[in-house]
Amino acid sequence: MSLDKILSISGKPGLFQIVKQTRTGAVVESLIDNKRITVGAHSNISILSEIAIYTLAEEVPLRDVLKKVKEKEGGKPTTISHKDSKDVLEEFFFEVLPDYDEDRVYPSDIKKVVQWYNLLQKNDLLGSLEETKEAKEASDEEE
Repeated sequence: MSLDKILSISGKPGLFQIVKQTRTGAVVESLIDNKRITVGAHSNISILSEIAIYTLAEEVPLRDVLKKVKEKEGGKPTTISHKDSKDVLEEFFFEVLPDYDEDRVYPSDIKKVVQWYNLLQKNDLLGSLEETKEAKEASDEEE
């Protein structure tokens, strides 16, 4: 499953994967407890593949940031919790993305990245970070 099918829904904890699209929205399943809910088009939904993190030079796609966390942690859950202090979170994120823009990337954003990484790792969805890159390269070669 690629990050194109993983969502963050404003006001709801954790991440969700799309099960089925409907006329008025989608049926999604929580990665935390596997409960299914229906979300309408009026919900504030963010698709993980469209999220980027500000750095001093450019915006880095979330996929690349998650890959760097995966490399740092060796594919295991993070050594810190998303509930750790602001200083611990910022120190961890500085190791992952040294040139992130501290003025535009808030501690709440770092908490989300850490929590999302751990949810994806727990649900064995980190492989999609590599698959999508390979699929993209294969489609580029066909053109």
